[in-house]
Formats: sequence, C-alpha cells, structure tokens
Amino acid sequence: MDNSSPSGQVARLWNDRLGRPAIRAAQVLLLLALAACVVFALTRLSLLVIPVLIAMVVAAALAPLVGFLRRRGWPALLATWTTLLAGLVLLGLVVWLVTLAFQDEWPNLVEEAGRGIDELEAFLTDGPLGISPDQIESVRQSAVDALSSEQVQSGAIRGATAAAEAVASLLLGVVVLFFLLKDGRSMFAFLITPLREATRQRAQRVGERSVEVLGGYLRGTAIVATVDAVFIGVGLLIIGVPLALPLAAVVFLGAFIPLIGAVLAGALAALVALVTNGLVAALVVVALVVAVNQLEGDLLAPVVMGKVLSLHPLVVLSALTAGTILAGIVGALLAVPITAVAWAAVKEWNATAPPGKQLVPDRASETDSPSSEPEPAGAESSTTDG
Repeated sequence: MDNSSPSGQVARLWNDRLGRPAIRAAQVLLLLALAACVVFALTRLSLLVIPVLIAMVVAAALAPLVGFLRRRGWPALLATWTTLLAGLVLLGLVVWLVTLAFQDEWPNLVEEAGRGIDELEAFLTDGPLGISPDQIESVRQSAVDALSSEQVQSGAIRGATAAAEAVASLLLGVVVLFFLLKDGRSMFAFLITPLREATRQRAQRVGERSVEVLGGYLRGTAIVATVDAVFIGVGLLIIGVPLALPLAAVVFLGAFIPLIGAVLAGALAALVALVTNGLVAALVVVALVVAVNQLEGDLLAPVVMGKVLSLHPLVVLSALTAGTILAGIVGALLAVPITAVAWAAVKEWNATAPPGKQLVPDRASETDSPSSEPEPAGAESSTTDG
C-alpha cells in the first residue's frame, strides 16, 4: 500500500505509538458497552433471571444426591422428586419452627422493647444530654407523620406487588429446579452441540468444573452456617435472650453473605440482647459472635470450603457491592458464588487450551521444562494446567 495515499496515511496513524493503544481502548469500550447492555437486559428481566440463577445454585448443591439415587437404580423422575420434596419439606420445617418461636416470644419482646425505650427516654431527659420532653415528643410526632405519609402508603402498595412477584418467582424457581435436577446434564449437552469437537470437550470440562465449584460453595457455606447458627443459638438460649431460634435462623442466612452477613446478624442479636437483657448481656453476645466467627474463619471454613472459594477478599467485597446495587439482597446472596464460578470457568478454559493458546501461560511448567535453551521472549507455554 502506498504510504502517500489517504488510506496509507490512515493506516499509519492507527499503527503508530498512539494508534495502537487507541484501538485497544476502543475494543475495551466496545466490550464494556456490550457488558452494560447485557446487565441492563438482565436487570429488566429480574423476575425470570433471579429464580433461574437461584435454581441453578440449588441444583448444583443437590445434584450429587440425585446422582447417588440414580446410581442405586432409582428412575430419574423418582430420584428428582424425592430430592426436591425432601428439600422442600426440610425448608418448610425450619420456617415453621422459626415462625412458631417468633409468635411465642414476640409479645415478650414488644414489652421489653417498650421498657427499653422508656429507659432510653428517661436517660435522654434526666441525663447529661439535657434533652427536653418537648423535643422528644416532636421527634416522635415526626416519625408518626412520616409513617402515615403518602410515600409510605404507596410503598406498602409496592410491597404488596413485590410480594406477589416473589410468590411467582418462587413457583418458577421450583419448576426450573426440578428440570435442572432431572435433565440438567442433557440440557447443557444440547447447548454445546454446535461447538466443534475439541471446543465441545473443553466446554464440557468447564461445565463440570463450574457445577463442582457452585455445589461445593453452597454445601460448604450451608455447613458453616449451620455450625454458626447452632453455637450462637445455644449461646443466646443460655444467656436468656428472647427469639433465640429466629436469631439463629438470621445467623444461618447471614452466613451466605461473606464478610458482612455475619457482622449484621451479630449486630441484630446484640441489639435484641441490649433491649431485653441489658448492656452486660449484649456485650456477652458480641463476644460470643466474635468467638464463633473467629472459629469459622480460622478452622471451619478452610476445612469445609477448601479451595472452592479461591477469591481475594477485595474481589469478594467488590462482587458483593455490585450484586447489592444491581439486585438488592438477592444480588448480595448470588454475587459471590457467581463470581467464584466465573473465575473457576476461566481457569478451567485456560487449563484446557491447546499448546500456545493459553490466556495465561503456566510459568511453573516453563521453569520445570527439561529444555536447556531459553524460550524466545513472549513465547507461550506449551503445557497446560490440566
């Protein structure tokens, strides 16, 4: 091509020191725009996407039980129904026990909370702060007015709509979970059918590894959450804190949100203890929560989880923040397992790449290579992680 022609001049501009970074920046911006469009579409279809994602997570955790029953000669339909119904019965039993305890202890909690509020009001008016009763009454009236405002009433209507959507999502999630347990493997095989043989084999390994990581994460987290809930629940019973069983259930659920879930659950338990049992009991609850979390982080989680969640805490915190912004509490629950699966899939895809096609070369294999001749600069590793 003639460099003096207009096309040659344009080509030279895109190949100089500024042109090549500009092309790379344009590619990155295009990928970011595509990712933003995908995320926007998923958030608009949250009524469909969230139940499907939750069903995928639960299916990955329950798949070993279905496989175990099928290896024992059970028909696929019977094994799936048995696993699904057992899970629903267990979930319903837990909800019933928590609801029963909540109904039994709620009047006592309201009475103790009222007494605690009266003591707080007396401290504010008679203590060193010197707040007048008129100021407290003004704040109380402002709170009443805010609760009776049109914004709160419209929010209640939106809450009723959200409750109806939650029921629909639950039913959809159960249906999706059933079919994933029964036909998940054949569904995935159908999806990767258009790929070439070598690529299809790699995709199969990536899928198997993703299911392994996802199921291991959920099962490990459930074990850790159960131990946390049992220890903290027994401690609350010994201390005499009301609603010990519901608070233990909150601890169990909070364990599924890494880093911040345990802190929030512990803070709630300490707050209930402060209102009902006083400052000393609240401090004991805080010490109990800290001790259990320390036991979980140093001993239980590394043994149970192993290397399933090989993510840096900063990555976990970033994923939690992004998930919460995009989908609220459900996003916070799903952000970390999705991030862990995505990272495991990338590593498995890289490990199964043909020689010279890895995204990240295996440096250890390069160092252990028997060849005494140094490789040329920029050469790719010819070995794989697998």
